[in-house]
Amino acid sequence: MKRRQKRNQYKIKIVAVMLLMLLVWIAVFYRIIDSGDSLFSFCANTHPVASEENGWNLILVNRNNYIPDDYEIELTELSNGEKVDSRIYPQLQEMFDDMRAEGLYPIVREGYRSAEEQEEIFAEKVQAYINEGYFRSRAEKIAEEWVAVPGTSEHQLGIAVDINADKERCENEDVYLWLAENAHKYGFILRYPQGKEEITGISYEPWHFRYVGVENAQIIYEKQICLEEYIRQQ
Repeated sequence: MKRRQKRNQYKIKIVAVMLLMLLVWIAVFYRIIDSGDSLFSFCANTHPVASEENGWNLILVNRNNYIPDDYEIELTELSNGEKVDSRIYPQLQEMFDDMRAEGLYPIVREGYRSAEEQEEIFAEKVQAYINEGYFRSRAEKIAEEWVAVPGTSEHQLGIAVDINADKERCENEDVYLWLAENAHKYGFILRYPQGKEEITGISYEPWHFRYVGVENAQIIYEKQICLEEYIRQQ
């Protein structure tokens, strides 16, 4: 009888411990949801970091490679208030000058973004999908197809720009076409090309161009590959 009582007490203790552990996990989960944080931010200290071994112009930042915490940028401010890494400014200016000479009038709609700005943009996108009826986890997944997770955006590097047209003087489609055919001559690549979504993790963006250097851009353009594929070949 005493043995049976001891076994029952032991089982009760095990069940109690398991229930306690379950309650802790539930509490953690709901704390994340209620605070508006996401699972990626909750586990941010475990993310892989992008390598700079191929040089600053070939640093690969994407959903699998976060920007190093000690990454430093010297910025140049453009006439419209947007900023870019000072190292790409001469090539960007030359490209824009040549476009204007051909009757096209581009503008940098988005240049450098701080981590705080990227977090705000991503959160707004997630919230928009939640407002449409999606659960947060699903909303984040869809948002990642259009907006980079904070810490994985090339805009935070300062070497990527979203280029649109001055709508009063020309059309976006004309600017996108010119860039697709000529940007590589100035060291820029179409970062998220059509047909490469499964590799880049980002939907086709005809306005998003990233500086990699003239030689690298020429090879990427000729082979019609994306940056991820190019880095694998290095």
